Amino acid sequence: MSNVDATRPPASGKPPAAEPVKPTAASPAKPAAKTAQPKPQPNKQRRRFIWTAIGAFLAANFLMFLRFFFPRALFEPSPVFRIGYPSDFQLGVDEKFKQQYRIWVVREADRLFVIYGRCTHLGCTPDWKPSENKFKCPCHGSGYTPEGINFEGPAPRPMDRAHVEMDAQGQIVVDTSKLYSWPKGGTDHFNDPGAFISV
Repeated sequence: MSNVDATRPPASGKPPAAEPVKPTAASPAKPAAKTAQPKPQPNKQRRRFIWTAIGAFLAANFLMFLRFFFPRALFEPSPVFRIGYPSDFQLGVDEKFKQQYRIWVVREADRLFVIYGRCTHLGCTPDWKPSENKFKCPCHGSGYTPEGINFEGPAPRPMDRAHVEMDAQGQIVVDTSKLYSWPKGGTDHFNDPGAFISV
């Protein structure tokens, strides 16, 4: 029996068939090398906004706290004021002080008086209607003569008149804290001293 060289090809001349590769268990993959990642930077704009909001909130609360230490007083204009000289006013109704002092200055042939511009119905400020020669309340239609006497609408009595007097320089001094009225069914105080000045 002759020894056959295992490395020689068979006599047929065909190369031997390749043996199938047996599957082997997959070896675990090597982890990739970790690259150093930079730490995320904090959002400075967001932090600034939050701290600004907190600061504004605390400042507002502090200001409200301080507000309690100051009196809640209403500073109104003085009820005593000068309106000029009698010669500054023509006959009839002058309303140049209506906006500032809520009064009308009325000059007649022998006297001058001041009507306080408050409707005696609900306290509205009437309007002077020169074309109709009367005061008319825009709210509920009360009407008054140029002397402030009610004649139409729901107003129960005439409008009040303010205290007037002359000072040492001859100017007219008005005091709206002292009013002269004509109560419904009562005594007329429009001729009392201080309710008018003679001119």
